[in-house]
Amino acid sequence: MNILTNPEKLRGFERHIKVEKISRRSILKGLGIAGGLVLAAPVTSRQAFAAYKTGADKMPHGTVVDPRVFVAIAPDGIVTIVAHRAEMGTGVRTSLPLIVAEEMDADWSRVKVAQAHGDEVKFGNQDTDGSRSTRHYLMPMRQIGASARTMLEAAAAKRWGVPVTEVKATNHEVVHSASGRHLGFGDLAADAAKEAVPSLEGLKLKDPKDFRYLGKGQIGIVDLRDITTGKAHYGSDTRLPGMKYAVIARPPVTGGKLVSFDATDAMKVSGVEKVMEVQGWPWPSKFQPLGGVAVIARNTGAAIKGRDALKIVWDDGANGKYESVAYRAELEAAARKPGLVVRKEGDVDAALKTADKVIVGEYYLPHLAHVTMEPPVAVADVRDGKADIWAPVQSAGGTREDVAKTLGIPEDKVTVNVTLLGGGFGRKSKCDFALEAALLSKALGAPVMVQWTRDDDIHHGFLHTVSVERIEAGLDKNGKVIAWRHRSVAPSIASTFAANTVHEAAFELGMGLIDMPFEIANIQCENPEAAAHTRIGWFRSVSNIPRAFAVQSMVGELAHATNRDQKDMLLELIGSPRIVSLASVKDPWNYGEPYDSYPIDTARLRKVVELVADKGGWGRSVPKGSGLGIAVHRSFVSYIATIVEVAVDAKGKLTVPRVDTAIDCGTYVNPERIESQIEGAAIMGLSLAKYGEITFKDGKVQQGNYDTFPVIRMDESPLVTNVYIVPPGPDTPPSGVGEPGVPPFAPALINAIFAATGKRIRSLPIGKQLEA
Repeated sequence: MNILTNPEKLRGFERHIKVEKISRRSILKGLGIAGGLVLAAPVTSRQAFAAYKTGADKMPHGTVVDPRVFVAIAPDGIVTIVAHRAEMGTGVRTSLPLIVAEEMDADWSRVKVAQAHGDEVKFGNQDTDGSRSTRHYLMPMRQIGASARTMLEAAAAKRWGVPVTEVKATNHEVVHSASGRHLGFGDLAADAAKEAVPSLEGLKLKDPKDFRYLGKGQIGIVDLRDITTGKAHYGSDTRLPGMKYAVIARPPVTGGKLVSFDATDAMKVSGVEKVMEVQGWPWPSKFQPLGGVAVIARNTGAAIKGRDALKIVWDDGANGKYESVAYRAELEAAARKPGLVVRKEGDVDAALKTADKVIVGEYYLPHLAHVTMEPPVAVADVRDGKADIWAPVQSAGGTREDVAKTLGIPEDKVTVNVTLLGGGFGRKSKCDFALEAALLSKALGAPVMVQWTRDDDIHHGFLHTVSVERIEAGLDKNGKVIAWRHRSVAPSIASTFAANTVHEAAFELGMGLIDMPFEIANIQCENPEAAAHTRIGWFRSVSNIPRAFAVQSMVGELAHATNRDQKDMLLELIGSPRIVSLASVKDPWNYGEPYDSYPIDTARLRKVVELVADKGGWGRSVPKGSGLGIAVHRSFVSYIATIVEVAVDAKGKLTVPRVDTAIDCGTYVNPERIESQIEGAAIMGLSLAKYGEITFKDGKVQQGNYDTFPVIRMDESPLVTNVYIVPPGPDTPPSGVGEPGVPPFAPALINAIFAATGKRIRSLPIGKQLEA
């Protein structure tokens, strides 16, 4: 809560944020955005406490709970709150400061938000992924706000000479009810800065019944006006004096390398200034650049034309024979044989042998690309042993660390300025594009923008894994499921970090495989081997997408096989309200959260199914050629159920008139953002199900832009998407929202298609499978 003697110094940090740096030096100059309550005082980390535990302390650098880091008050009363996570449409740059403002009892109309640069020592973990921001930072942000409020109240009490128990912060001022006196936050800021930061153990938080903002109404995101009027600052909007523009020709096959290049024709292109090799790292190499040939020009258009004119010889290496059709057959063969057992309860083999009927489903999902509306881009200015980066990155702190290591300079010499992200979906958790810019800037001694084209984005990204999921379900003579074997075969994200990785990591197995919640006596989950031949990375919802597709499609198949209603079959499989035991799992993963705080609670799972069935009119009459499908999935410790209504005409044209989704995400901050995320998940889920497919031939990606990797257009989107939020219990901790809406969509869609047409689709994308 640094004190500003000159409020004009805040210009540039308007509510609709412009990108600026936040540094200790700027604080001492009076900028005062992320400073200490006592100017130049050292900032120390305080661990958050809560009525419930989260996995925040296990994340790199944990949490920092200090108002001196996150809050500044100007003499005119304007409160500036730092957002330390990246904004990519989830609303986190609004939600986290809103929590602080709530606990301060600040007037939101007098709050401004500033974007933090990358510094995890100062701000704590900054990884904006895994749907973790609110669930990890609800309590820390409340404590920061409550600490600032307590200091303001203490300052007012001292000025008036009254007990602090007689004063109270209310709507941006502190009031002494007995005398009717009141002082605004700006009037108290200088005195409050002299107060000691209160102990967390004795800190008093607001009673949730007194909340003015959290969970109430519709709070628009702080960036909305600038986004809608074209004033928002994205990565590609960055301009620096003397900046060069670069595009890079990268190896077309993962693990390939440059043999030679001829830049003669490229140098003839007007505006091209230089052609040079970019350092690459042997695969796998985490997020390091692939290497290749960079064309440097006075503008991006010239750089692209120059790159097109290059003559390059590549060595494709070991992955030069990667081919999607053959690899699918390889995965299917593996799925039909025993694999590494990762969960075992009862005796599945015996139960399947004695079953009255065995239903087998084999489900395939191809590689997927993120195709964020804003392709990767970064600007770097590396000189005099320092590096300044401007980029739309999901992990500012991680980017800072990787840039420092790649350049061989101390981390405190790297500044990462985070712009708005034009979509992220996990792609911008990987900072290879920022590292490319840093390397080129260092070599040229000038600022450089590295711009990826859409083709670059699709050809050279970190793809969502390809997967085959095989489920065998045994039924007794009464139609009850008595055995369940699920084999999941997919190359792992871990292959991006370590060679010879052939099994999925614990966190991938924990996304819909080992945590399957059905009440079945005999369960066995297996993970056969699968080697990666391209870069695999995080993708919105990650392995939950293929697992939910397989499990919930199988529920639909079982309902049909037993002449049951889909919803009734689903509830029967979920079984009794209980906490699911994972005692048979060697290394259970729960999204990084302690199981005591975030157990698999089938009562909550059942509730979202029942809620969406009620609100969504499950069983309602639909026209001929239409059908309803339902699916439910727990991911990122939230519970989501979806009903999709489809219509399929005589030529196989698919439309989605209506989607209904119920979500239980525990305690929540901004219902407007929850609705937005679920609506977006329906659009993305439908797009992936209809069109999403990346294929390989001779080791090379065959798609290159939206003409070959289409996304749904406005006229294909669901006509109506209804969202129903389960009210949280008084002690229900927050859980994820950004990712959980995607997994149940595809199986609900496929189950609806079956209800409408009698066609069971087990392979995505749908493509032409519905055509007559």
